[in-house]
Amino acid sequence: MIAFDNLWQTAVLHKGSEKAVKADLPKVSTKKALCAQSDAYYLSEMSRRIFRAGLKHSVIDAKWPAFEAALNQFNPLACALMPDETLDELMGNKALIRHLGKIKAIRVNAAMVLDIAKTHGSFGQFIADWPEDDIVNLWAYLKKHGAQLGGMSGARFLRMVGKDTFLLTDDVVAVLKAHGAITKAPTSKKDLAIVQAVFNDWHSEGRLPYSHISRVVS
Repeated sequence: MIAFDNLWQTAVLHKGSEKAVKADLPKVSTKKALCAQSDAYYLSEMSRRIFRAGLKHSVIDAKWPAFEAALNQFNPLACALMPDETLDELMGNKALIRHLGKIKAIRVNAAMVLDIAKTHGSFGQFIADWPEDDIVNLWAYLKKHGAQLGGMSGARFLRMVGKDTFLLTDDVVAVLKAHGAITKAPTSKKDLAIVQAVFNDWHSEGRLPYSHISRVVS
């Protein structure tokens, strides 16, 4: 596999300088910062990511205060206990994006957040404790136990809240394919494990956060 230093130098050539490369790197939160955020914050950001999928992000972000107001500031218990009648009311709220599947996902994901918080103390503690060298299995956990968190949504949600994770964008996948790590976009458990191992090697070599490596590769 190509050395990470070669990827870094390519990024520098593309951006024009190391300063430009570093300026484009995403923010990574500390474990303490992840733990400090409320469960409601994580449910809100998780839901925002789900609604962003396939839509212009600025449109969703502009409407998000209305979502917060309509959903009790994303209090997980209140959201988990929403009856079907409340879902119908949300579908009639013109201030929101009225997508039934995504609105139903809020209730499912609220229950997941509550279950995780009960076991781990808080949802933030749960994701803070998950090792970055096994991040693909955190993606799998969110997909299995939540709703609408498959594909790139789980990873993008984690990136949004500052958890260190790489993203399998088209550019990243193209680099992995070009250098023989994979032959197609990784979706199977086997291929994702291979990709994780490659990023682990780059992390050991470059000593950079996984999200930074991902951005450099792309």
